[in-house]
Amino acid sequence: MKSNQPVCVTGASGFIAAHIVKELLERGYRVRGTVRKNPQNYPFLLALPGAAERLELVEANLLTEGSYDKIVEGCDFVLHTASPYTMNVKNPQTDLVDPAVNGTETILESCLKSGSVKRVIFTSSIAAITDEPDSKKVFTEKDWNTMSSLERNPYHYSKTLAELAAWDFIMKKKPSFDLVVINPFMVIGPSIGPSLNTSNQILRDIMMGVYPVIMDLNWGFVDVRDVATAHILAMETDTASGRYLCSAEAMHMRELVALLKSAGFDGYALPKIDLSGKAGSVLMKMLSFTQPRDTGMYIRTTIGRTMHYDNSKIRRELHLSFMDVKKSIIETVNDMVKWGHLPPQKR
Repeated sequence: MKSNQPVCVTGASGFIAAHIVKELLERGYRVRGTVRKNPQNYPFLLALPGAAERLELVEANLLTEGSYDKIVEGCDFVLHTASPYTMNVKNPQTDLVDPAVNGTETILESCLKSGSVKRVIFTSSIAAITDEPDSKKVFTEKDWNTMSSLERNPYHYSKTLAELAAWDFIMKKKPSFDLVVINPFMVIGPSIGPSLNTSNQILRDIMMGVYPVIMDLNWGFVDVRDVATAHILAMETDTASGRYLCSAEAMHMRELVALLKSAGFDGYALPKIDLSGKAGSVLMKMLSFTQPRDTGMYIRTTIGRTMHYDNSKIRRELHLSFMDVKKSIIETVNDMVKWGHLPPQKR
């Protein structure tokens, strides 16, 4: 039976969070979502079915201590999704690490003060599990990223430190609420809002000629709607605990390009030259030094390696069934055209 208390969703306008808000409203929950600016700046949230009756948007700043005290007050559940997601920044410490870690500690302190919060569901990332695929290893929730730093894949470093800060808070403060963490891989799918999320942008870049050749890269894909559902199942399932690796299927760049061609998107500037062999990977590593610092680092630490992971825990404990990734990729492309992030293809 649902409580009359609202569910708090931080960063409600974000790619994943907006879908969480949508599904919570569909399930009949009251939702209190936080946004960075005046709530009227987010008409796509206010227009969701049920929003007029059960959605409250509140302007908030995660980096201001105590700013969430009144926001989480009276809430049984807090779904903390707000965190910076960008690859190339001028100052990794101030642009990535500080907001991610300090924001996490701010929200947890407010939950501690509230006395009402029963569970916090925290959006982490595969980045907190590893920043480097290992062709001989299958990654699980037990794995932690120990290789990233301010110099090496700083985005991955920020996600790792933020999640570690959350678990450290639970261990030291021993609050009355528990913590459940969702660790998605590359989140794709249709967007509720007009902005372009980073993972969808990678698909767009592949289609717009930013990647002129096929490289030996593979990604784990998961539909944003599955990630949203995972958060809500983690909230609703009393026995949910620990971390949940949330990714449907790994796909090589070669398979991705072939899928896009077969789906009728061959009018875009898809890469035609396949350099996914060993010699090509050596060349790509050399050329990666011509890319922005963090993009180049990401290529060098992932190219030529195959990612394997085990998603059985989330399927077994939360009973999550994943959408077909191929269908999701095609829907993503069509959605980017609809929003104007991709031009209609020329024939």
